[in-house]
Amino acid sequence: MKKIVSLLMLVFLLLLLAACGGGSGTTSTDNNNDQETETDASEPADEENESASNITGEQQTLRVSIGVNDKHPQYEGALKFKEIVESKTDDFVVEVYHSGQVADDRSAIEMLQFGTLEITIPSTSPLVNFVKEYGVFDLPFTIPSGEVADQVLDGPFGDKMFDLLGDQQLVGLAWWENGFRNLTNSVRPVEKVEDLQGLKIRTMENEIHLDAWRELGANPTPMAFPELFAAMQQGTVDGQENPYPTIELSNFYEVQDYLSSTGHVYTPFIFLFSKSIWDELTADQQTIIREAALEAGQFNRQRNREANESSLEALKEHMTFSEISPEEHQRFQDTILPVIEKHADNIGKDIVDDFLEEIAKHQ
Repeated sequence: MKKIVSLLMLVFLLLLLAACGGGSGTTSTDNNNDQETETDASEPADEENESASNITGEQQTLRVSIGVNDKHPQYEGALKFKEIVESKTDDFVVEVYHSGQVADDRSAIEMLQFGTLEITIPSTSPLVNFVKEYGVFDLPFTIPSGEVADQVLDGPFGDKMFDLLGDQQLVGLAWWENGFRNLTNSVRPVEKVEDLQGLKIRTMENEIHLDAWRELGANPTPMAFPELFAAMQQGTVDGQENPYPTIELSNFYEVQDYLSSTGHVYTPFIFLFSKSIWDELTADQQTIIREAALEAGQFNRQRNREANESSLEALKEHMTFSEISPEEHQRFQDTILPVIEKHADNIGKDIVDDFLEEIAKHQ
């Protein structure tokens, strides 16, 4: 009996091994999805998988890196850009990263140069490290209003500034708005030039800004933005300067008592695209992206100006506000003229002259 059972079990095992050994024409590795599966050449491809593969291959991801947070009008503008592009073509998926999640402004510009990032929208100040002529936008007390800024930037002068970017592997597509920088401090109201005497003001690490504040009698202190709130809270610096929305969104009113409408520098945002990636796009794709950048830029300007008004009203509830009179504003301008003369040669005297002439034309 035992012999019969053993014989039956042996037959069963032989049959099982024969079944598993069949189909030697196909090699499959189901336990490792990273390895290819070889199929018979006559076998039709999986239509669903092929379709998915084509969609992935045709669509290109455009990543937008910005330094501000997701409450800022620039972020709203970036989302508008995404909406416009994706509504006009299936060629692109736009991803927007705020708060420097990808990189800070300078590093993001460098990533564009290397072709490892598609889009960034920095203020013009970091671009001075790449194109010295962009220092023209840091000259204080030059642009008097947003309307004049629009005329200057959207005209021949703005196009000329775009033309300077090609050698740096960058493409400029549109001018957006960061806005006018205004002063806060925790010592006293600032209504005239003399009120700045001795104030420790945090600035960006920018020689033009530093020289301008020194000329006005303040003690400028370069400092990274993330360190600023604590520095004002601890009294390391007396004040800072930024657009109204930045002041409000950063809660600077918690550690600052006085706000002044100095409007000393108008800073544009510039919509930059990686040239190496741009050159690979079709003419139609370039047109869609350029038009989207321009339209979203108009939206950004509108939202930024609305935010300026609402932020100012909100800040007035917490801070003592000083409106600088036109006469005092002219005194500020006159005081910093030596700074413009000092930096004109380094920026490029022709660029500075063109800039000031365009402003005068539209003022």
